[in-house]
Amino acid sequence: MQGLMMDYPLTLRTVLDRANRLFPRRKLSTKIGASMHRYTYADFYDRVSKLANALARLGVQPGDRVATLAWNSYRHLELYFGIPCMGAVCHTLNLRLPPDQLIYIINHAEDKAICVDQSLLPLLEKISDHLKTVETIIVMADAPLQTTLTNAISYEELITGEQADFAWPELDERSAAAMCYTSGTTGNPKGVVYSHRSSYLHAVGACMTDSLGLSQNDIVMPVVPMFHVMAWGIPYAATFLGSEQVFPGPHLQPRDLADLIQNERVSLTAGVPTLWLGLFGLLEQERFDMSSLRVMIVGGSAAPRSMIENYQKKLGLRICHAWGMTETSPLGTVGNLKREVLEMPEDQQYAVRAKQGIPAPGIEVRAVDENGAEVAWDGKTMGELQVRGPWVASSYYNDPRSSASFVDGWFRTGDVVSFDEDGYMQIVDRTKDLVKSGGEWISTVELESVIMGHPGVLEAAVIAVPHAKWQERPLALVVARDKVAPPTKEAIYDHLAPHFAKWQLPDEILFVEAIPKTSVGKFDKKVVREQYKDYTLPE
Repeated sequence: MQGLMMDYPLTLRTVLDRANRLFPRRKLSTKIGASMHRYTYADFYDRVSKLANALARLGVQPGDRVATLAWNSYRHLELYFGIPCMGAVCHTLNLRLPPDQLIYIINHAEDKAICVDQSLLPLLEKISDHLKTVETIIVMADAPLQTTLTNAISYEELITGEQADFAWPELDERSAAAMCYTSGTTGNPKGVVYSHRSSYLHAVGACMTDSLGLSQNDIVMPVVPMFHVMAWGIPYAATFLGSEQVFPGPHLQPRDLADLIQNERVSLTAGVPTLWLGLFGLLEQERFDMSSLRVMIVGGSAAPRSMIENYQKKLGLRICHAWGMTETSPLGTVGNLKREVLEMPEDQQYAVRAKQGIPAPGIEVRAVDENGAEVAWDGKTMGELQVRGPWVASSYYNDPRSSASFVDGWFRTGDVVSFDEDGYMQIVDRTKDLVKSGGEWISTVELESVIMGHPGVLEAAVIAVPHAKWQERPLALVVARDKVAPPTKEAIYDHLAPHFAKWQLPDEILFVEAIPKTSVGKFDKKVVREQYKDYTLPE
């Protein structure tokens, strides 16, 4: 017997329509230079409709890829909906990737058009001769175009004069809506294609109270870039609910973020730990009104426990740890505390908050050993994390590497984790970042977290370096908060000693000016390992 329910299509068009019908007067604000651009969801809907008409007039067909190369802004949000709701595919390009990878991604996706911010146009001008399928460059700027590209057109000129309604097609919910390419991988980036169905369900999942917990009453500021896993899906979820949204554009310095949170009364924001470490340094020195902020979602890499504690105890601000990947759209786990954990002593609660959380509703997880057997959830046994769910990729786009990453209906993440009895996940490391010392594993993530808990340390990265006797040993790179009076090596070793066995401690601590970062703000271990591949540890 089958259920007798409507076959209602789960598409982004319903997300767009809901915001326009129920929340037409809610504001969308973007920082542009020293001023703010503001309009409403009703204005947004009209411009999205004009955009769809303009793209159709350019010859964009269902299934065509239309790329974006842009900061977080109202125009980027228009592209998030105008492109997929007309049946094409919104392909976000990571503006921090090197030129050769951008060329590969654009050609591999076979992008038909690229929508680019005026400030980022030089990136395209440098590689335009290598782009095989791009027919049109749409420049998102108010000013007249200044470019050497002959196929460029102004975004505003393109949509001016178009009708503010569009004959939206009835789309198959399983048709492609958007695509992103992985970053920080070995070899060429891998393409992940999100469907309307997966994007819709991911938005629903993000809105749940025991997930990211967005509300129509929130003022949401995604600081995580819109080119990075669709800003963690937050713009879709916020639009679904009719939440007001604030976009920082390229203004991501601590003072910019503090001013926006204070002046726009932001209640929910999201970004990587390096951004919030910088913001904390400012808030320690200067007074800003952060009283509107109810939660800061942190993901992309592990947030040090010290950062979580400092924000809570010194500023009264709650950080919520989350984990995900491009392949998981990215919502995977969220660090909300169970009732049982809230009954624990404060120190134990912070230990749980420093973990990556429990699986979001809709996501299944497991950790497996080298033989493929699932490991116990005892908080100690480590295994490779595997996930599955309705917004998890089933394969990469046109890529033979899929067979190694997708096995028996599960996605192999490459993360090494443990789960405690309550289901809280602790990322131990990436498989390639673990230090194997004399047959024992040492977690670089755990070392980094504790080192960054030292009050004199701003950032720390730990890598494995070759060792004649032990195969590999850990080397720690440290950026001091005060470059004039940095902490001593002995002080850092003393800080580490209560938390680790002696054999787990780094063989050497080097003070550096900065640690290389990936295009999405994580420590770039590939670059660091290459820099120190010939480093000889002291005897």
